Amino acid sequence: MTALKKAGLLRTYYRDRLRGYRLGTKAKSALLGGWPERFTFCLTGDAETNRLKSEANRRFRLHRLAETYITMGNAGVLLYPDEKPKVFAQTGFGGEAVTYPAFYSSREVKELGADATQIRSSRFAGVLLAPTGIFVTYNSGGALMKWRYKSELRVKTLLWNILCQQRLAQQYRVEQVHGLVLGDSMDLAYQILTSTGGAKHDYFMLDGSYDHFYFLTNDHQGEVILALLCDPVKTAELNRILSQGLTAGNPGRATEQDAAEPDGTPVLFGYFCDLPRIVRFNTSLELMERPGTLICFDFQADVLRRYCGDRVHLQTIDFTKFEGRLFP
Repeated sequence: MTALKKAGLLRTYYRDRLRGYRLGTKAKSALLGGWPERFTFCLTGDAETNRLKSEANRRFRLHRLAETYITMGNAGVLLYPDEKPKVFAQTGFGGEAVTYPAFYSSREVKELGADATQIRSSRFAGVLLAPTGIFVTYNSGGALMKWRYKSELRVKTLLWNILCQQRLAQQYRVEQVHGLVLGDSMDLAYQILTSTGGAKHDYFMLDGSYDHFYFLTNDHQGEVILALLCDPVKTAELNRILSQGLTAGNPGRATEQDAAEPDGTPVLFGYFCDLPRIVRFNTSLELMERPGTLICFDFQADVLRRYCGDRVHLQTIDFTKFEGRLFP
């Protein structure tokens, strides 16, 4: 940062007791001159990202967007416009399938034009398109974010229409649109699991907007699990390893499960921290007054144990050994 400032590429500014950095004219010229196909999108014209954002709440949102980009990039997800299909552009999309995980920011989605006006009040950071599905991505930071059910439902509906029924209809089905929320720690996952929306019901809660809503941390562990979430081959290999000694799960049973113990005890693979599935699993066990087994990573165990209680037996995956085996 010091070197960039000395070179005149970054400028420091303060407002509301918050320090920030802005690209200088020299830096913008260098980016536009060296990689116009990559940075023209966000550094020219009347672009929203080219406007100054000094208010504290807007700067915090920019920070969460930056966190999201870093988490995606470190997981091997494509970020730059010139690297990925122009899925949301009004022109220039040739019908290419998404063969490699790619993240599209909320501003890129809004390139759709008039079709996107209905989602301007949404809190989503962007959309991750992967071989395993479509993931509407949020970053809640360290606390529950503001949440408007109808606004977020409009995002889901837009993606159904644009991707599942039009542009990528050969690749994605409606049931493959999921939610993905990033947070600073697993403690936020517990807050989400137990949230009722606050006194005015305007904070994030599991309201059924997505059947699958995955929670990942904004750190190395979250990045590795995100890479796994995007990779159906490695996910299948991990499930094969975890299924050793278990019998096949019965999806028709009242208790949601991926496998079963030899004595019939239901087993859920919870390592993706799919919060609605965990809630459904735990609730059904409580109603039926029977035990269950939840398999998760070791760093997720404390929070999930606190939520599920003694009825659910937790089996943990050593994250370090897992990473060494599947992501050497």
